[in-house]
Amino acid sequence: MKQIKELQRLLGKKTMGNELLKAAVEYARQKKWIAPVPLLSEDGE
Repeated sequence: MKQIKELQRLLGKKTMGNELLKAAVEYARQKKWIAPVPLLSEDGE
């Protein structure tokens, strides 16, 4: 049971980190700090 609690805690931290990163990227895009990434063509160029 202790291992399950520890895994849930770690997963929660990782999820929170991902959410913060997404929010930071979205904020930076709105401020035009990050240029949109062009999509690659099908041949990878």
